[in-house]
Amino acid sequence: MRGNDDASPQTRIPADVDTPDKIVYGLTARQLAILAVTGVLGYGIFRSVGGLLPQTVLIAILIPLAGAATVLALGRRDGLSMDAWLLAAVQHTRSAKRLAPAATGRPATAPAWTPSTEAPAAHVPVLRLPANAISDAGVIDAGSHAVALVASTTVNIGLRNGDEQAALIGSYGRWLNSLSGPVQIVISAQRVDLSGHAQRIVDNAETIGNPALAGAAHDYAAFLDDLAVRRDPLWRTVTVAVTAAGDKGRDTEVLRRAEHAASALSALGAQTAVLDGGRAAAVLACATDPYTPSDASWARALPDQAVTGPGD
Repeated sequence: MRGNDDASPQTRIPADVDTPDKIVYGLTARQLAILAVTGVLGYGIFRSVGGLLPQTVLIAILIPLAGAATVLALGRRDGLSMDAWLLAAVQHTRSAKRLAPAATGRPATAPAWTPSTEAPAAHVPVLRLPANAISDAGVIDAGSHAVALVASTTVNIGLRNGDEQAALIGSYGRWLNSLSGPVQIVISAQRVDLSGHAQRIVDNAETIGNPALAGAAHDYAAFLDDLAVRRDPLWRTVTVAVTAAGDKGRDTEVLRRAEHAASALSALGAQTAVLDGGRAAAVLACATDPYTPSDASWARALPDQAVTGPGD
Protein backbone atom coordinates (compact mmCIF):
# COMPACT_ATOMS: atom_id res chain seq x y z
CA MET A 1 0.00 0.00 0.00
CA ARG A 2 1.41 3.38 -1.01
CA GLY A 3 1.96 5.84 1.82
CA ASN A 4 0.97 9.47 1.88
CA ASP A 5 3.24 11.55 -0.37
CA ASP A 6 2.79 14.60 1.85
CA ALA A 7 4.00 12.81 4.98
CA SER A 8 7.41 14.20 5.89
CA PRO A 9 10.04 11.71 7.08
CA GLN A 10 10.72 12.22 10.75
CA THR A 11 13.32 10.91 13.14
CA ARG A 12 14.13 11.64 16.76
CA ILE A 13 17.56 13.21 17.34
CA PRO A 14 18.67 13.76 20.94
CA ALA A 15 19.30 17.41 21.68
CA ASP A 16 21.80 16.69 24.46
CA VAL A 17 24.34 14.56 22.61
CA ASP A 18 27.27 16.69 23.79
CA THR A 19 25.93 17.26 27.29
CA PRO A 20 28.22 15.85 30.00
CA ASP A 21 26.85 12.94 32.00
CA LYS A 22 25.14 13.75 35.28
CA ILE A 23 26.71 11.90 38.20
CA VAL A 24 24.54 12.79 41.19
CA TYR A 25 21.93 15.44 41.97
CA GLY A 26 22.02 16.60 38.35
CA LEU A 27 25.69 17.61 38.62
CA THR A 28 28.52 16.58 36.32
CA ALA A 29 31.86 15.24 37.48
CA ARG A 30 33.48 18.64 36.91
CA GLN A 31 30.85 20.43 38.98
CA LEU A 32 31.10 17.86 41.76
CA ALA A 33 34.88 18.20 41.84
CA ILE A 34 34.69 22.00 42.18
CA LEU A 35 32.06 21.83 44.92
CA ALA A 36 33.88 19.01 46.74
CA VAL A 37 37.18 20.88 46.78
CA THR A 38 35.41 24.00 48.01
CA GLY A 39 33.61 22.00 50.69
CA VAL A 40 36.86 20.49 51.93
CA LEU A 41 38.49 23.92 51.94
CA GLY A 42 35.57 25.44 53.84
CA TYR A 43 35.59 22.60 56.36
CA GLY A 44 39.31 23.08 56.87
CA ILE A 45 38.80 26.78 57.53
CA PHE A 46 36.00 26.00 59.98
CA ARG A 47 38.07 23.43 61.87
CA SER A 48 41.19 25.58 62.02
CA VAL A 49 39.79 29.00 62.95
CA GLY A 50 36.20 28.21 63.91
CA GLY A 51 36.93 28.40 67.60
CA LEU A 52 39.03 31.53 67.33
CA LEU A 53 36.75 33.83 65.31
CA PRO A 54 33.25 35.11 66.03
CA GLN A 55 30.46 33.37 64.18
CA THR A 56 29.63 36.44 62.09
CA VAL A 57 33.23 36.74 60.88
CA LEU A 58 33.35 33.05 60.05
CA ILE A 59 30.12 33.31 58.06
CA ALA A 60 31.48 36.37 56.24
CA ILE A 61 34.48 34.27 55.15
CA LEU A 62 32.61 31.11 54.13
CA ILE A 63 29.66 32.66 52.27
CA PRO A 64 31.77 34.40 49.56
CA LEU A 65 33.80 31.21 49.19
CA ALA A 66 30.65 29.13 48.72
CA GLY A 67 29.15 31.69 46.34
CA ALA A 68 32.28 31.81 44.19
CA ALA A 69 32.38 28.01 44.02
CA THR A 70 28.70 27.86 43.04
CA VAL A 71 29.17 30.40 40.25
CA LEU A 72 32.32 28.62 39.08
CA ALA A 73 30.62 25.22 39.02
CA LEU A 74 27.17 26.14 37.67
CA GLY A 75 27.78 29.36 35.72
CA ARG A 76 28.23 29.58 31.95
CA ARG A 77 29.26 32.37 29.60
CA ASP A 78 29.63 32.46 25.82
CA GLY A 79 28.74 28.77 25.64
CA LEU A 80 31.56 27.76 28.01
CA SER A 81 31.55 26.68 31.60
CA MET A 82 32.70 29.43 33.92
CA ASP A 83 35.92 27.68 34.91
CA ALA A 84 36.88 27.15 31.25
CA TRP A 85 35.97 30.75 30.45
CA LEU A 86 38.08 32.10 33.32
CA LEU A 87 41.01 29.88 32.31
CA ALA A 88 40.81 31.20 28.74
CA ALA A 89 40.65 34.77 30.07
CA VAL A 90 43.76 34.24 32.21
CA GLN A 91 45.64 32.67 29.30
CA HIS A 92 44.67 35.56 27.04
CA THR A 93 45.77 38.12 29.63
CA ARG A 94 49.16 36.46 30.12
CA SER A 95 49.80 35.82 26.42
CA ALA A 96 51.71 38.20 24.18
CA LYS A 97 49.62 40.65 22.17
CA ARG A 98 52.27 41.32 19.53
CA LEU A 99 53.25 38.35 17.39
CA ALA A 100 55.32 37.94 14.23
CA PRO A 101 54.44 35.41 11.49
CA ALA A 102 58.04 34.22 11.18
CA ALA A 103 59.83 31.16 12.48
CA THR A 104 62.61 33.28 13.99
CA GLY A 105 60.26 35.50 15.94
CA ARG A 106 61.21 38.49 13.78
CA PRO A 107 59.50 39.78 10.64
CA ALA A 108 60.82 38.45 7.36
CA THR A 109 63.08 40.64 5.26
CA ALA A 110 61.03 43.01 3.15
CA PRO A 111 61.64 43.38 -0.61
CA ALA A 112 64.13 45.99 -1.75
CA TRP A 113 61.44 48.24 -3.23
CA THR A 114 59.61 48.68 0.09
CA PRO A 115 60.29 51.68 2.37
CA SER A 116 62.99 51.03 4.95
CA THR A 117 61.80 50.50 8.51
CA GLU A 118 63.59 49.81 11.74
CA ALA A 119 63.37 46.26 13.01
CA PRO A 120 61.96 45.87 16.53
CA ALA A 121 64.69 45.61 19.13
CA ALA A 122 62.81 43.21 21.40
CA HIS A 123 62.16 39.62 20.49
CA VAL A 124 58.61 39.11 19.24
CA PRO A 125 56.89 35.75 19.87
CA VAL A 126 55.99 33.65 16.86
CA LEU A 127 52.44 33.84 15.54
CA ARG A 128 51.02 30.31 15.34
CA LEU A 129 48.22 30.02 12.79
CA PRO A 130 46.11 26.96 11.97
CA ALA A 131 46.99 27.33 8.28
CA ASN A 132 50.55 27.51 6.97
CA ALA A 133 49.88 28.39 3.33
CA ILE A 134 47.16 28.63 0.68
CA SER A 135 47.89 27.48 -2.86
CA ASP A 136 46.47 29.01 -6.02
CA ALA A 137 44.21 25.98 -6.39
CA GLY A 138 42.69 26.62 -2.97
CA VAL A 139 44.46 23.92 -0.95
CA ILE A 140 45.04 25.09 2.62
CA ASP A 141 48.13 23.60 4.25
CA ALA A 142 47.20 22.86 7.86
CA GLY A 143 50.40 21.00 8.68
CA SER A 144 49.32 17.42 9.26
CA HIS A 145 46.56 17.59 6.65
CA ALA A 146 45.31 19.61 3.70
CA VAL A 147 41.95 21.38 3.53
CA ALA A 148 39.81 22.49 0.59
CA LEU A 149 36.70 24.65 0.90
CA VAL A 150 33.42 24.17 -0.93
CA ALA A 151 30.83 26.97 -0.92
CA SER A 152 27.21 25.85 -1.09
CA THR A 153 23.75 27.32 -1.03
CA THR A 154 20.85 25.88 0.96
CA VAL A 155 17.87 23.85 -0.20
CA ASN A 156 14.38 24.57 1.13
CA ILE A 157 13.25 21.07 1.98
CA GLY A 158 10.04 22.31 3.57
CA LEU A 159 8.52 23.07 0.16
CA ARG A 160 8.87 19.46 -1.01
CA ASN A 161 6.42 16.62 -0.48
CA GLY A 162 7.20 13.54 1.55
CA ASP A 163 8.75 11.49 -1.26
CA GLU A 164 10.95 14.38 -2.40
CA GLN A 165 12.10 15.03 1.15
CA ALA A 166 12.94 11.36 1.60
CA ALA A 167 14.91 11.38 -1.66
CA LEU A 168 16.89 14.46 -0.63
CA ILE A 169 17.65 13.04 2.80
CA GLY A 170 18.68 9.75 1.23
CA SER A 171 21.04 11.47 -1.21
CA TYR A 172 22.54 13.52 1.59
CA GLY A 173 22.97 10.39 3.69
CA ARG A 174 24.72 8.59 0.83
CA TRP A 175 27.20 11.45 0.55
CA LEU A 176 27.88 11.28 4.29
CA ASN A 177 28.39 7.52 4.08
CA SER A 178 30.84 7.96 1.19
CA LEU A 179 33.17 10.18 3.19
CA SER A 180 36.56 8.68 3.94
CA GLY A 181 37.95 11.55 6.00
CA PRO A 182 36.86 14.30 8.39
CA VAL A 183 34.55 16.94 6.92
CA GLN A 184 33.33 20.10 8.63
CA ILE A 185 30.13 21.89 7.60
CA VAL A 186 30.11 25.50 8.78
CA ILE A 187 26.84 27.46 8.70
CA SER A 188 27.35 31.07 9.71
CA ALA A 189 25.49 34.37 9.53
CA GLN A 190 27.56 37.46 8.80
CA ARG A 191 26.76 41.13 8.57
CA VAL A 192 26.47 42.49 5.05
CA ASP A 193 27.80 45.87 3.95
CA LEU A 194 25.23 47.04 1.41
CA SER A 195 26.89 50.40 0.80
CA GLY A 196 29.46 48.94 -1.58
CA HIS A 197 26.76 47.12 -3.54
CA ALA A 198 24.70 50.31 -3.71
CA GLN A 199 27.71 52.26 -4.99
CA ARG A 200 28.30 49.69 -7.73
CA ILE A 201 24.67 50.05 -8.80
CA VAL A 202 25.04 53.83 -8.96
CA ASP A 203 28.21 53.51 -11.04
CA ASN A 204 26.55 51.10 -13.46
CA ALA A 205 23.46 53.29 -13.67
CA GLU A 206 25.54 55.99 -15.34
CA THR A 207 26.03 53.69 -18.33
CA ILE A 208 22.30 52.98 -18.80
CA GLY A 209 20.87 54.88 -21.74
CA ASN A 210 17.23 54.52 -20.74
CA PRO A 211 16.37 57.29 -18.24
CA ALA A 212 13.60 55.22 -16.65
CA LEU A 213 15.90 52.26 -16.01
CA ALA A 214 18.64 54.57 -14.73
CA GLY A 215 16.17 56.18 -12.33
CA ALA A 216 15.03 52.77 -11.12
CA ALA A 217 18.67 51.81 -10.49
CA HIS A 218 19.23 54.99 -8.46
CA ASP A 219 16.06 54.31 -6.46
CA TYR A 220 17.21 50.77 -5.76
CA ALA A 221 20.62 52.03 -4.61
CA ALA A 222 18.90 54.52 -2.29
CA PHE A 223 16.75 51.69 -0.94
CA LEU A 224 19.86 49.63 -0.16
CA ASP A 225 21.49 52.56 1.63
CA ASP A 226 18.36 53.14 3.68
CA LEU A 227 18.13 49.43 4.47
CA ALA A 228 21.74 49.41 5.69
CA VAL A 229 21.02 52.36 8.00
CA ARG A 230 17.71 51.16 9.43
CA ARG A 231 18.41 47.44 9.63
CA ASP A 232 21.26 45.07 10.38
CA PRO A 233 21.21 42.84 7.29
CA LEU A 234 22.74 39.39 7.55
CA TRP A 235 23.52 36.71 5.03
CA ARG A 236 23.89 33.02 5.66
CA THR A 237 26.85 31.15 4.28
CA VAL A 238 27.44 27.41 4.09
CA THR A 239 31.04 26.27 3.75
CA VAL A 240 32.17 22.65 3.62
CA ALA A 241 35.77 21.99 4.66
CA VAL A 242 37.10 18.77 3.15
CA THR A 243 40.34 17.29 4.47
CA ALA A 244 42.98 14.82 3.33
CA ALA A 245 46.00 13.52 5.22
CA GLY A 246 49.24 11.96 4.10
CA ASP A 247 52.61 13.06 2.79
CA LYS A 248 52.25 12.36 -0.94
CA GLY A 249 49.48 13.46 -3.24
CA ARG A 250 47.28 14.90 -0.53
CA ASP A 251 46.71 18.16 -2.44
CA THR A 252 45.33 16.24 -5.40
CA GLU A 253 43.31 14.00 -3.12
CA VAL A 254 41.72 16.86 -1.18
CA LEU A 255 40.73 18.60 -4.41
CA ARG A 256 39.22 15.35 -5.67
CA ARG A 257 37.22 15.02 -2.47
CA ALA A 258 36.11 18.64 -2.74
CA GLU A 259 34.89 18.08 -6.29
CA HIS A 260 33.04 14.97 -5.14
CA ALA A 261 31.39 16.91 -2.31
CA ALA A 262 30.42 19.71 -4.69
CA SER A 263 28.86 17.31 -7.20
CA ALA A 264 27.04 15.36 -4.48
CA LEU A 265 25.55 18.51 -2.94
CA SER A 266 24.66 19.97 -6.33
CA ALA A 267 22.59 16.84 -6.96
CA LEU A 268 20.40 17.96 -4.05
CA GLY A 269 19.61 21.22 -5.84
CA ALA A 270 22.24 23.40 -4.15
CA GLN A 271 24.65 25.61 -6.05
CA THR A 272 28.20 24.64 -5.14
CA ALA A 273 31.70 25.75 -6.05
CA VAL A 274 35.17 24.64 -5.01
CA LEU A 275 36.97 27.78 -3.84
CA ASP A 276 40.31 28.70 -5.37
CA GLY A 277 43.14 30.29 -3.43
CA GLY A 278 41.87 33.86 -3.56
CA ARG A 279 38.33 33.01 -2.53
CA ALA A 280 39.51 30.64 0.19
CA ALA A 281 41.64 33.46 1.57
CA ALA A 282 38.58 35.73 1.46
CA VAL A 283 36.50 33.24 3.44
CA LEU A 284 39.21 32.84 6.07
CA ALA A 285 39.69 36.62 6.29
CA CYS A 286 35.98 37.16 6.89
CA ALA A 287 35.88 34.36 9.46
CA THR A 288 38.54 36.04 11.60
CA ASP A 289 36.23 38.99 12.33
CA PRO A 290 32.61 37.85 11.95
CA TYR A 291 31.19 40.98 13.62
CA THR A 292 32.53 43.36 10.96
CA PRO A 293 30.55 43.80 7.73
CA SER A 294 32.50 41.94 5.08
CA ASP A 295 32.13 40.47 1.65
CA ALA A 296 33.75 37.16 0.75
CA SER A 297 32.48 37.21 -2.83
CA TRP A 298 35.66 38.79 -4.21
CA ALA A 299 39.04 37.11 -4.06
CA ARG A 300 41.88 38.33 -1.86
CA ALA A 301 45.58 38.24 -2.54
CA LEU A 302 47.34 35.24 -1.07
CA PRO A 303 49.64 35.86 1.92
CA ASP A 304 52.82 35.43 -0.15
CA GLN A 305 51.69 37.64 -3.03
CA ALA A 306 52.58 41.30 -3.37
CA VAL A 307 49.64 43.68 -3.76
CA THR A 308 50.22 46.03 -6.69
CA GLY A 309 48.25 48.76 -8.37
CA PRO A 310 46.62 48.75 -11.82
CA GLY A 311 49.09 48.31 -14.64
CA ASP A 312 51.89 46.95 -12.42
